[in-house]
Amino acid sequence: MCITFTIVILVIIITSSIVLFRTKKTNSEQISTTEETTIEITEKMEVTTELTTTSSSTTTSTSTSTTIATKTSTTTISTTAVSTATPQWTMTGNMNVARKFHTASILTNGKVLVIGGYNGVSLYSTELYNPSIEIWTTTTSMNLERQQHTASVVTNGNVLVAGGIKDKVFLNTAALYNPSANSWTNTGNMHGVRGAHTATILTNGKVIINGGDGGSGFLNTAELYNPSTGIWTRTGNMNYNRVNHATSLLTDGKVLVAGGYNGGYLNSAELYDPSTGNWTHTGSMSATRQDSTLSTLMNGKVLVAGGSDGGYLKSAELYDPSTGNWTTTGSMNFARACHTASLLSNGKVLVTGGSNGVYINNTELYDPSTGIWTNTTNMNIARRHHTASVFTNGTVFVVGGEDGNNMYLNNAEWYPLP
Repeated sequence: MCITFTIVILVIIITSSIVLFRTKKTNSEQISTTEETTIEITEKMEVTTELTTTSSSTTTSTSTSTTIATKTSTTTISTTAVSTATPQWTMTGNMNVARKFHTASILTNGKVLVIGGYNGVSLYSTELYNPSIEIWTTTTSMNLERQQHTASVVTNGNVLVAGGIKDKVFLNTAALYNPSANSWTNTGNMHGVRGAHTATILTNGKVIINGGDGGSGFLNTAELYNPSTGIWTRTGNMNYNRVNHATSLLTDGKVLVAGGYNGGYLNSAELYDPSTGNWTHTGSMSATRQDSTLSTLMNGKVLVAGGSDGGYLKSAELYDPSTGNWTTTGSMNFARACHTASLLSNGKVLVTGGSNGVYINNTELYDPSTGIWTNTTNMNIARRHHTASVFTNGTVFVVGGEDGNNMYLNNAEWYPLP
């Protein structure tokens, strides 16, 4: 009995151990299977992550219906290049007559009146340019041929022409052009004959002419024209005789004259005071020069550029009315004489053409804020003894001149405000 009980107990113990062993093995296998499944899922996640580096959206699914998705976003940056077109010279309608030593005046109606000049003979023809249609039309001719005269638009809109040369004869006559009537009328004669002089419209509306060539010698005389009476009166003489000089109206109403020629090249300068009628010495330029240009800048200083002293100059100087002194400023890139200089609405000065042993078509801009000249677009035609006018929209209009070998020009071109 006892033996039998003992055997039964042993069988129960052995059986329990076997069951426990199998249970643990089964649990271990399940854990192992779970770990393998976890490893497999992890591996697939790693593959999915690698794929997302080349695809904007990748999705991976496992047998357990677990879905893992990764996405990437792309940012696009757009840049727009902004370019500024370089202003170009554009040819426009041709005049009916080729000419140099002419004048060009912008009328109150916006048209340009070209008067006289020379193309082998002195001219009395005149033409009008209409910028809206870019066409020239002949208009009433003057009563007398003339070249190297002056033309001034007076307060009532008429154009005063004074002096000049007709076939080597120096003139003292003057005439008025009335744009509304398209007619010329004679006005009072000057007291002396002269050509190659200058004319400046004063703040009181009168016109002062000074210097020039009298046929028998260079002049220091000056006269005033009163548009309300049509009469010329003498005023104070300059301290120097001079021709081929430059003149500019200052912001205080005085007139600055600089350089020129009187048998020798001049560097002297003087001031005319309308309130006294007298000329006074002021500081001299550092260089002698004729056929230069003077431009009164927006800051009140005056720029002289280029000219000739027997050779051709590219130097430039600034006159300060507050001190009466000249200081050097940046030189042009090209030496030149018989050129033009135009003050633009942005305060810069545009110099065009001229000659320096050859006729040139290059142009330059002076920036008063830096004192530096920069080259800008060349004109289509090389020219000197031409005219340059600035329209109200800032466009610079160049007309006529000569391009060498007695080739007188009838063409014109314009340049937009840079």
